[in-house]
Amino acid sequence: MTGRILHLSDIHFGGENAAASEAALRFAEADRPDLVLVTGDLTLNGLPREFQAARAWLHRLPRPWLVTPGNHDTPYWNLVLRAFTPFARYKRWIGAPFGETAAVAGVMARTITTARGAQPRLDWSKGAIDLDECQAATRTLAGGPADALRVVAFHHPLVEATGAPVTGGVYRGDRAAELLAIGEVDVILTGHVHNPFASPLPYADGKTYTVGAGTLSTRLRGTPAGFNRICTTADTITVEAMGWTGSHFEPYRTWALPRRQRA
Repeated sequence: MTGRILHLSDIHFGGENAAASEAALRFAEADRPDLVLVTGDLTLNGLPREFQAARAWLHRLPRPWLVTPGNHDTPYWNLVLRAFTPFARYKRWIGAPFGETAAVAGVMARTITTARGAQPRLDWSKGAIDLDECQAATRTLAGGPADALRVVAFHHPLVEATGAPVTGGVYRGDRAAELLAIGEVDVILTGHVHNPFASPLPYADGKTYTVGAGTLSTRLRGTPAGFNRICTTADTITVEAMGWTGSHFEPYRTWALPRRQRA
């Protein structure tokens, strides 16, 4: 079974690349993917006006889509709200921040929230993941068609990408990555580092892949603004990182990943 996913992340409304984020909408409309996944940091500072802009942008994307929050989607400047109701604004303008699922032709996907408003460490931008949620996700995805691509999406990469300018620093990240691989998740989609990447996890059969998208903001870290287009066949998962040239998107880098075969 084939499937096509558009994977966008880190738009950072309040610091968005206006031309690139608008062009991404036109690209999505023309490409007509089976599913759009947005892996967090819709806003820059978690302000109401930023969420309003993010909501308007999301509702111009072709459906179906799933979104999960990032660390910037908590109230940056309001420490009380960030500590006690970190996702209230996200829920008001975007939707449920936890455990959303989509089933479309060729793809089964589920979100997990790795962003936290407050943590027992100084750097609030780092992630944390609940291992029970990982196991629940694998059970949900296993209930779909055997030949569907199984996708889990969240904001922070569980395993640090080689050469990445920032780290996810996810509590329990290594164990979560192992559980998702053992549970035969095919692709883990993330954002946060603003640079695209795709690589196998070193667990189970080696055919669970961690895939990161770039950013549609002005907060560049050495690669063009962009997003990922993911196409699957029975044998291969092709990840195409699309880069912004200043006038349009074109392929920046491509990975062809051997796909897990299920009985």
